[in-house]
Amino acid sequence: MNALLSIWTWVEVGLVALVGFFVQIFLLIFTFPFDKRRYAVGRCFRLVGVTAAKLTPYWRFGVHGNVPAQVAPNTVVVSNHESNADPFLISHLPWEMKWLGKKSLFRVPVVGWMMGIAGDIPVERGDRDSATGAMARCKQWLAKGMPVMIFPEGTRSKTEELLPFKDGAFRLAIEAQADVLPLAVSGTRLALPKHSWRFATSRGLVTVGTPISTKGMTLDDVETLKNQARAQIESLRASLKPLTGSGPVAPATDANTAR
Repeated sequence: MNALLSIWTWVEVGLVALVGFFVQIFLLIFTFPFDKRRYAVGRCFRLVGVTAAKLTPYWRFGVHGNVPAQVAPNTVVVSNHESNADPFLISHLPWEMKWLGKKSLFRVPVVGWMMGIAGDIPVERGDRDSATGAMARCKQWLAKGMPVMIFPEGTRSKTEELLPFKDGAFRLAIEAQADVLPLAVSGTRLALPKHSWRFATSRGLVTVGTPISTKGMTLDDVETLKNQARAQIESLRASLKPLTGSGPVAPATDANTAR
């Protein structure tokens, strides 16, 4: 039964993506001359992800706590990474940002094309030149007033433990004198597990931390900045675990738990 429902879900996701792709192309044609930040086509892509998640019978995704309607334009957003479902969940946040993603994802038909149109940034894992170029593109987006989204673990963790954070997002933030905004996701680990095509029932939540200013920081402060962001993410994730069924059950839930 799980296999059949998973196949049906993949079909649903594919159809939503295909329809979204044509909508995105339409928006690109009419907004390209004046929308230099690709805001419209970017939001279209994120909302396609939200729609697919809402139509997926396995998932109940939402936002926990108070979330700002927008973030400072010069912001590097960082989050822990549990599964392939994380982008679907994080896309529930109400602002646009350009995502750093594996180059292989950009070669996936329809979805990869949509990522490119949205302005997301491909990077080849383990390729120093590719990483340098990707960081340069991130700086360009920040200079245009568009936040960027990076998973500092670099890949999905196979366990409940966070993987070591790479320096790239934090070097970028300091060099651009951008704020670092930590996010935490919880409950998606089994939603679409690493190296699996089968979906699983999941209660996923994302929550937003407090921006960390890099004003006055130098590259000597990368480790300090990285530790500050990691501490926030760990604390935020711990607050979500009882609500997503991946930790001790909380005695009560906040009225803002999910939207």
